[in-house]
Amino acid sequence: MSSVKTTVILPVYRGEQTLAAALQSVLSQEVEDLQVLVLDDGSPDASWEVIKRFTDRRIFAVKHLNRGLAATLNRGIALAEGCYIARQDHDDLVLEGRLAKQAQYLDMHPEVAMVGTWAQVFVGGIETQRFHRHPSSNEALQLELLFDNPFVHSSMMIRTNVLRELGGYCEDKQRQPPEDYELWSRVARRYKIANLPEVLTIYREMPNSMSRVGPSPFLHNVIRISSENIFSRVSSQFTAKQCLALADLYHGMPSKNGLTKKMAFVMFDAAAHNIAGPKETWSIEFQSSYRRLCKHLQRRLILRDMPPFLLTFLRKSKRCFRREPN
Repeated sequence: MSSVKTTVILPVYRGEQTLAAALQSVLSQEVEDLQVLVLDDGSPDASWEVIKRFTDRRIFAVKHLNRGLAATLNRGIALAEGCYIARQDHDDLVLEGRLAKQAQYLDMHPEVAMVGTWAQVFVGGIETQRFHRHPSSNEALQLELLFDNPFVHSSMMIRTNVLRELGGYCEDKQRQPPEDYELWSRVARRYKIANLPEVLTIYREMPNSMSRVGPSPFLHNVIRISSENIFSRVSSQFTAKQCLALADLYHGMPSKNGLTKKMAFVMFDAAAHNIAGPKETWSIEFQSSYRRLCKHLQRRLILRDMPPFLLTFLRKSKRCFRREPN
């Protein structure tokens, strides 16, 4: 039996500029029984040469012809020896203590299948004061997942047996990207989920990251996954078409399915009660997510029902009065 507890999967594509720092941040973690899988997805740059400079015995590096992010991650899942799989991208950084804290959390909460962390955003090499501070509790995260992804992909730690049980990342090109939102949605339908409310990841926005290269049907797929998540909560009361209409509304897309304001909020309330029970039992964090999502739906309804000429005027005015950068 393997003695590895945590396997870090680090996919690489065009990562020569940031890979060394990302990999060093993983190797600097004070954890025992660590395996680091570095998978070069056919990078046309010098990424493989960067990888081969590292001689740490915990690293297992493989290279294959380009197959895309989902398939590369699934190869990593198949090769992983640890009971936990931690995600890391070639342009992000793991901050001190992240892996140990996540593994300890999963050890102490066997009912939780995966746990992420908060993250600070860098643009290239420049630090910003932007953060991803998503909810931490299972119920609030389940509510957020109805419409969008409340996790930072490169901050995640997931139980290996859960990933294998669910078949890993979806490789169907009609459902990706976003590979992560699709997978988290499947995990959340069977298990509890969590975030650590602490900034333990640096998320770097880079123009050449694996998730940003090539044409992307991103919004179409997000709406499809969102509608499936809503339907999984309210299928006894509403049709799949009605759930798709609510997902369209949330994301500002026109829908051929008529959706009244009353129906939109009845559907959303039904999903919320399905997740967290009676309103008087809702946690403060769940209430906060509920109010924020309600306000977003209200804004979308106002814009949807606005006369086209007025909507066009407001959009032009917003551009005209947008503050120019210094």
